[in-house]
Amino acid sequence: MSSTIVSIQSQVIAGHVGNAAAVPQMRAAGFTVAAVPTVLFSNHPGHGRFRGRATDPELVAELLHGIEDHGVLADTVCIVSGYLGSEQTGQAVAAFVDRALAAHPDITYVCDPVMGDTGSGVFVAPGVVDVLRRELVARAHVLTPNQFEAGILGQDRVPGADTSTLEGLRAVADALLGDRQHGVVVTGCVLPDSAAGTIETLVFEADSVTRLVSVKEDDAPNGTGDMFNGALTAGLASGLTLVESARAAADAVTRALRYTAARGSRDLLLPPETATA
Repeated sequence: MSSTIVSIQSQVIAGHVGNAAAVPQMRAAGFTVAAVPTVLFSNHPGHGRFRGRATDPELVAELLHGIEDHGVLADTVCIVSGYLGSEQTGQAVAAFVDRALAAHPDITYVCDPVMGDTGSGVFVAPGVVDVLRRELVARAHVLTPNQFEAGILGQDRVPGADTSTLEGLRAVADALLGDRQHGVVVTGCVLPDSAAGTIETLVFEADSVTRLVSVKEDDAPNGTGDMFNGALTAGLASGLTLVESARAAADAVTRALRYTAARGSRDLLLPPETATA
């Protein structure tokens, strides 16, 4: 059984977002993780002050070539990508995925198309939305946008789709599903018929939609999407179905949010079973 996951995401020194939130989920499931940083920040920029910068795209490309040269892909079961520092970094990731799948077609590529969120809008660098829509979405086996990002992905595929509704999200998912794309998992959903105080994860597959309901935790810190993506990828790498993986990931996020709230932290905290994994 392959035992490595390549995780291409942001990295912070303080707090748990990007790889700092995702990698512990995968290691706790028993996987070796090759973590490639697309940015290196002191902390999440949402706190108002931070230091650091986006990783040079040429360096990202070199690191990806380097792990190939080292033979990492021979033991890789999944590649997962998240926040990209630039359009050029996205292009380097697309080229890496092409090379990886050409040599090892059994690898699963999970793409979290990080672009923005309800309330904050688009928060990525110029060109990142385009490279996601044009390059990475077409290469992914599984896509994990939030509800806001699903709307962006649907703009040119299903013009006018109302992604505040289940019907609109179904239309966007149908447009994204293809020969390679076998699942779209939309996180952070609130629909007209969602029960009060809940938030939903919608798992769209070719002939089905599964609604996973969680209690909505107040004042959720940054990093929950990254944690979800890491846990979902770990589930897929372990042989779980997409629905089983999404359910386990949503439950893991709920546990982390309650653990964080109980300790009054402004940063996402990981429960003991994953914090040191």
